[in-house]
Amino acid sequence: MSARTPDARPVPAAEPLSSLDDLARALRCLPGVGPKAAQRMALHLLQHDREGARALGRALEHAALRVRHCERCNTFTEEAICALCRSGKRDPSLLCVVETPADLLTMEQTHAYTGLYFVLMGRLSPLDGIGPREIRLDRLIRRAIDGVVREVILATNFTNEGEATAHTIAELLAARGLAVSRLARGVPVGGELEYVDAGTLAQALRDRRSVGN
Repeated sequence: MSARTPDARPVPAAEPLSSLDDLARALRCLPGVGPKAAQRMALHLLQHDREGARALGRALEHAALRVRHCERCNTFTEEAICALCRSGKRDPSLLCVVETPADLLTMEQTHAYTGLYFVLMGRLSPLDGIGPREIRLDRLIRRAIDGVVREVILATNFTNEGEATAHTIAELLAARGLAVSRLARGVPVGGELEYVDAGTLAQALRDRRSVGN
């Protein structure tokens, strides 16, 4: 007696993605948001805050349509020239180079800097295919040699990529006769040496300055 073959059962067709699935997938573009977190966010919005979901959608669409890059400093703005660059209270002879608009906001919160900025929108990372063209170093050079800027402060992050970016920019600007400085590193305000890592402490020692007479 021959073995009986199992009945072939039709494979159910995959269901088309629902609006809920589309929302969860869209939320995954946010940094640090994985599939589970995106699903929880989508369910929360639809279950508890429909009006918040509609407001979020309107705000995202408005920002995506209106926000552009400042023609002078490259940060985000809705105008051709941002408010900082238009301000007559800023010192135009100082130009601080940062990686992102978030870094610019952090610098502003210190209330210790009164010059202008240039935002790279990234940092050099050859392994990721990010070179001088991608972060618009040519535009930075043109901005720095406008005849008004006297000092460029490099405030890129202290990562390997940030250090490489600062080094490259420093060489390009120094060759054009501009004064270039690097944001200092060291022991944080209120920090105790016992809890400071060795690398930070070593850098603070190298960057020490004289005090008194």
